[in-house]
Amino acid sequence: MTASTTAAARARTGGPEDDGPKVLEHIAGWTLVVVIAMLVTQLGLL
Repeated sequence: MTASTTAAARARTGGPEDDGPKVLEHIAGWTLVVVIAMLVTQLGLL
């Protein structure tokens, strides 16, 4: 087996897809940042 066939035969481990919706990931990430920032300021931790 060559390196390319070995990599192709490997099972997926549930990691992020390379061709996924990048815009949705960015929106979800920034939403999480904003929610955490609001929580921190509401609790007076900053």
